[in-house]
Amino acid sequence: MEDLLIFFVLALIAEIIGTVSGFGSSILFVPLAALFFDFKIVLGITAVFHVFSNISKIMLFRKGIDKSIFIKLGIPAIVFVIIGALLTKYIPQKEIELGMSFVLLALSVYLIFNINKTIEKNNKNLFIGGTLSGFLAGLIGTGGAIRGLTLTAFNLQKDIFIATSALIDLGVDSSRAVIYIYNGYFLKEHIIYIPGLIVVSILGTWIGKKILERTSQKYFRYIVLGVILITSVVQSVNYFFK
Repeated sequence: MEDLLIFFVLALIAEIIGTVSGFGSSILFVPLAALFFDFKIVLGITAVFHVFSNISKIMLFRKGIDKSIFIKLGIPAIVFVIIGALLTKYIPQKEIELGMSFVLLALSVYLIFNINKTIEKNNKNLFIGGTLSGFLAGLIGTGGAIRGLTLTAFNLQKDIFIATSALIDLGVDSSRAVIYIYNGYFLKEHIIYIPGLIVVSILGTWIGKKILERTSQKYFRYIVLGVILITSVVQSVNYFFK
Protein backbone atom coordinates (compact mmCIF):
# COMPACT_ATOMS: atom_id res chain seq x y z
CA MET A 1 0.00 0.00 0.00
CA GLU A 2 2.85 2.36 0.84
CA ASP A 3 4.56 1.60 -2.49
CA LEU A 4 1.30 2.34 -4.30
CA LEU A 5 1.01 5.74 -2.60
CA ILE A 6 4.61 6.59 -3.47
CA PHE A 7 3.95 5.57 -7.08
CA PHE A 8 0.97 7.94 -7.39
CA VAL A 9 2.84 10.81 -5.68
CA LEU A 10 5.73 10.41 -8.14
CA ALA A 11 3.23 10.20 -11.02
CA LEU A 12 1.64 13.47 -9.83
CA ILE A 13 5.04 15.20 -9.71
CA ALA A 14 5.83 13.90 -13.21
CA GLU A 15 2.47 15.18 -14.48
CA ILE A 16 2.97 18.66 -13.00
CA ILE A 17 6.48 18.96 -14.44
CA GLY A 18 5.30 17.46 -17.72
CA THR A 19 2.55 20.08 -18.00
CA VAL A 20 4.85 22.98 -17.09
CA SER A 21 7.52 21.77 -19.52
CA GLY A 22 4.88 21.46 -22.23
CA PHE A 23 5.46 18.02 -23.73
CA GLY A 24 3.93 15.56 -21.30
CA SER A 25 5.04 13.48 -18.35
CA SER A 26 6.40 10.36 -20.07
CA ILE A 27 10.03 11.51 -20.09
CA LEU A 28 9.83 11.56 -16.26
CA PHE A 29 7.12 8.98 -15.69
CA VAL A 30 8.90 6.17 -17.59
CA PRO A 31 12.06 6.10 -15.40
CA LEU A 32 9.97 6.58 -12.23
CA ALA A 33 7.52 3.80 -13.11
CA ALA A 34 10.50 1.55 -13.90
CA LEU A 35 11.25 1.57 -10.16
CA PHE A 36 8.01 -0.37 -9.59
CA PHE A 37 7.36 -2.38 -12.77
CA ASP A 38 9.08 -4.38 -15.51
CA PHE A 39 10.03 -2.21 -18.50
CA LYS A 40 7.40 -3.60 -20.88
CA ILE A 41 4.69 -3.13 -18.22
CA VAL A 42 5.96 0.45 -17.86
CA LEU A 43 5.33 0.97 -21.59
CA GLY A 44 1.72 -0.18 -21.20
CA ILE A 45 0.98 1.82 -18.05
CA THR A 46 2.61 4.94 -19.52
CA ALA A 47 0.49 4.77 -22.67
CA VAL A 48 -2.75 4.32 -20.71
CA PHE A 49 -1.82 7.07 -18.22
CA HIS A 50 -1.00 9.46 -21.05
CA VAL A 51 -4.38 9.00 -22.69
CA PHE A 52 -6.02 10.52 -19.59
CA SER A 53 -3.22 13.08 -19.19
CA ASN A 54 -3.61 14.37 -22.75
CA ILE A 55 -7.40 14.57 -22.50
CA SER A 56 -6.92 16.76 -19.40
CA LYS A 57 -4.49 19.06 -21.25
CA ILE A 58 -6.73 19.32 -24.30
CA MET A 59 -9.68 20.35 -22.10
CA LEU A 60 -7.69 22.95 -20.13
CA PHE A 61 -5.62 24.38 -23.02
CA ARG A 62 -8.02 23.73 -25.94
CA LYS A 63 -7.96 27.35 -27.20
CA GLY A 64 -4.31 26.94 -28.19
CA ILE A 65 -4.70 24.02 -30.62
CA ASP A 66 -2.96 24.61 -33.97
CA LYS A 67 -4.63 22.34 -36.54
CA SER A 68 -1.89 22.82 -39.15
CA ILE A 69 0.86 21.60 -36.81
CA PHE A 70 -1.36 18.74 -35.65
CA ILE A 71 -1.82 17.49 -39.22
CA LYS A 72 1.76 17.95 -40.43
CA LEU A 73 3.55 16.74 -37.28
CA GLY A 74 0.84 14.65 -35.65
CA ILE A 75 -0.09 12.32 -38.50
CA PRO A 76 3.54 11.13 -39.08
CA ALA A 77 3.86 10.68 -35.29
CA ILE A 78 0.72 8.52 -35.11
CA VAL A 79 1.81 6.39 -38.08
CA PHE A 80 5.35 5.83 -36.81
CA VAL A 81 4.34 5.16 -33.18
CA ILE A 82 2.56 2.06 -34.48
CA ILE A 83 5.74 0.95 -36.27
CA GLY A 84 7.84 1.59 -33.16
CA ALA A 85 5.41 -0.26 -30.89
CA LEU A 86 5.36 -3.28 -33.20
CA LEU A 87 9.17 -3.40 -33.09
CA THR A 88 9.43 -3.47 -29.28
CA LYS A 89 9.74 -7.27 -29.36
CA TYR A 90 12.69 -7.18 -31.74
CA ILE A 91 14.83 -4.09 -31.02
CA PRO A 92 16.88 -3.52 -27.80
CA GLN A 93 15.18 -0.41 -26.38
CA LYS A 94 17.83 0.53 -23.80
CA GLU A 95 20.57 1.21 -26.36
CA ILE A 96 18.20 3.34 -28.45
CA GLU A 97 17.19 5.26 -25.32
CA LEU A 98 20.85 5.96 -24.49
CA GLY A 99 21.54 7.25 -27.99
CA MET A 100 18.46 9.49 -27.83
CA SER A 101 19.62 10.86 -24.46
CA PHE A 102 22.99 11.91 -25.90
CA VAL A 103 21.35 13.61 -28.88
CA LEU A 104 18.82 15.45 -26.70
CA LEU A 105 21.56 16.49 -24.29
CA ALA A 106 23.61 18.06 -27.07
CA LEU A 107 20.65 19.81 -28.71
CA SER A 108 19.21 21.15 -25.44
CA VAL A 109 22.61 22.59 -24.39
CA TYR A 110 22.95 24.23 -27.80
CA LEU A 111 19.49 25.82 -27.63
CA ILE A 112 19.93 26.98 -24.03
CA PHE A 113 23.03 28.92 -25.02
CA ASN A 114 21.26 30.13 -28.17
CA ILE A 115 17.87 30.79 -26.60
CA ASN A 116 16.71 33.08 -29.41
CA LYS A 117 17.63 30.53 -32.08
CA THR A 118 14.64 29.15 -33.99
CA ILE A 119 14.12 26.84 -36.95
CA GLU A 120 11.69 27.36 -39.79
CA LYS A 121 8.24 25.88 -39.17
CA ASN A 122 8.05 24.21 -42.57
CA ASN A 123 6.55 20.91 -43.73
CA LYS A 124 9.93 19.11 -43.79
CA ASN A 125 10.85 19.98 -40.19
CA LEU A 126 7.36 19.14 -38.95
CA PHE A 127 7.45 15.76 -40.70
CA ILE A 128 10.90 14.87 -39.34
CA GLY A 129 9.95 15.90 -35.80
CA GLY A 130 6.70 13.92 -35.95
CA THR A 131 8.34 10.83 -37.42
CA LEU A 132 11.15 10.68 -34.84
CA SER A 133 8.94 11.47 -31.83
CA GLY A 134 6.30 8.94 -32.85
CA PHE A 135 8.75 6.13 -33.60
CA LEU A 136 10.64 6.62 -30.33
CA ALA A 137 7.41 6.89 -28.33
CA GLY A 138 6.36 3.50 -29.66
CA LEU A 139 9.77 1.90 -29.22
CA ILE A 140 11.02 3.17 -25.86
CA GLY A 141 7.94 4.76 -24.33
CA THR A 142 8.95 8.42 -24.52
CA GLY A 143 9.08 10.48 -27.70
CA GLY A 144 7.67 13.67 -26.19
CA ALA A 145 11.14 15.13 -25.70
CA ILE A 146 11.83 15.00 -29.44
CA ARG A 147 8.49 16.65 -30.15
CA GLY A 148 9.09 19.15 -27.35
CA LEU A 149 12.49 20.05 -28.74
CA THR A 150 10.97 20.49 -32.21
CA LEU A 151 8.15 22.72 -30.98
CA THR A 152 10.56 24.69 -28.77
CA ALA A 153 12.79 25.37 -31.77
CA PHE A 154 9.72 26.89 -33.48
CA ASN A 155 9.34 29.15 -30.38
CA LEU A 156 5.58 28.54 -30.17
CA GLN A 157 3.49 30.33 -27.56
CA LYS A 158 3.07 28.12 -24.49
CA ASP A 159 -0.70 27.54 -24.88
CA ILE A 160 -0.26 26.55 -28.54
CA PHE A 161 2.71 24.37 -27.61
CA ILE A 162 0.90 22.46 -24.84
CA ALA A 163 -2.51 22.08 -26.49
CA THR A 164 -1.18 20.98 -29.88
CA SER A 165 1.40 18.66 -28.35
CA ALA A 166 -1.31 17.06 -26.18
CA LEU A 167 -3.61 16.52 -29.16
CA ILE A 168 -0.79 14.83 -31.09
CA ASP A 169 0.15 12.80 -28.03
CA LEU A 170 -3.43 11.61 -27.61
CA GLY A 171 -3.35 10.03 -31.06
CA VAL A 172 0.13 8.60 -30.41
CA ASP A 173 -0.75 7.12 -27.02
CA SER A 174 -4.10 5.73 -28.11
CA SER A 175 -2.40 3.93 -31.01
CA ARG A 176 0.43 2.42 -28.99
CA ALA A 177 -1.83 1.56 -26.04
CA VAL A 178 -3.83 -0.78 -28.26
CA ILE A 179 -0.66 -2.56 -29.41
CA TYR A 180 0.85 -2.72 -25.92
CA ILE A 181 -2.35 -4.22 -24.49
CA TYR A 182 -2.42 -6.74 -27.33
CA ASN A 183 1.23 -7.62 -26.59
CA GLY A 184 0.40 -8.19 -22.93
CA TYR A 185 2.14 -5.09 -21.55
CA PHE A 186 -1.02 -3.98 -19.68
CA LEU A 187 -2.76 -6.81 -17.83
CA LYS A 188 -6.03 -7.17 -15.93
CA GLU A 189 -4.31 -6.68 -12.57
CA HIS A 190 -3.16 -3.23 -13.69
CA ILE A 191 -6.73 -1.97 -14.20
CA ILE A 192 -6.83 -1.04 -10.49
CA TYR A 193 -4.34 1.77 -11.23
CA ILE A 194 -6.65 3.53 -13.70
CA PRO A 195 -8.82 5.54 -11.22
CA GLY A 196 -5.70 6.85 -9.47
CA LEU A 197 -4.03 7.73 -12.76
CA ILE A 198 -7.14 9.64 -13.89
CA VAL A 199 -7.10 11.72 -10.69
CA VAL A 200 -3.35 12.32 -11.01
CA SER A 201 -3.66 13.41 -14.66
CA ILE A 202 -6.41 15.95 -13.93
CA LEU A 203 -4.88 17.33 -10.73
CA GLY A 204 -1.35 17.47 -12.13
CA THR A 205 -2.46 19.25 -15.31
CA TRP A 206 -4.51 21.78 -13.32
CA ILE A 207 -1.60 22.59 -10.99
CA GLY A 208 0.76 22.86 -13.97
CA LYS A 209 -1.62 25.26 -15.72
CA LYS A 210 -1.72 27.51 -12.65
CA ILE A 211 2.09 27.60 -12.56
CA LEU A 212 2.26 28.42 -16.28
CA GLU A 213 -0.10 31.36 -15.84
CA ARG A 214 2.69 32.99 -13.81
CA THR A 215 5.47 31.99 -16.21
CA SER A 216 6.71 34.22 -19.06
CA GLN A 217 7.22 32.88 -22.58
CA LYS A 218 11.00 33.24 -22.29
CA TYR A 219 11.20 31.27 -19.03
CA PHE A 220 8.81 28.68 -20.42
CA ARG A 221 11.33 27.93 -23.16
CA TYR A 222 14.12 27.66 -20.58
CA ILE A 223 11.97 25.24 -18.56
CA VAL A 224 11.32 23.00 -21.57
CA LEU A 225 15.02 22.82 -22.46
CA GLY A 226 16.05 22.45 -18.81
CA VAL A 227 13.77 19.47 -18.23
CA ILE A 228 15.02 17.80 -21.42
CA LEU A 229 18.64 18.44 -20.36
CA ILE A 230 18.22 17.07 -16.82
CA THR A 231 16.31 13.96 -17.83
CA SER A 232 18.83 13.21 -20.59
CA VAL A 233 21.65 13.31 -18.04
CA VAL A 234 19.73 11.16 -15.55
CA GLN A 235 18.82 8.56 -18.18
CA SER A 236 22.43 8.36 -19.37
CA VAL A 237 23.75 7.94 -15.83
CA ASN A 238 21.14 5.27 -15.07
CA TYR A 239 22.19 3.29 -18.12
CA PHE A 240 25.82 3.03 -16.96
CA PHE A 241 25.24 2.60 -13.22
CA LYS A 242 22.00 0.62 -13.04
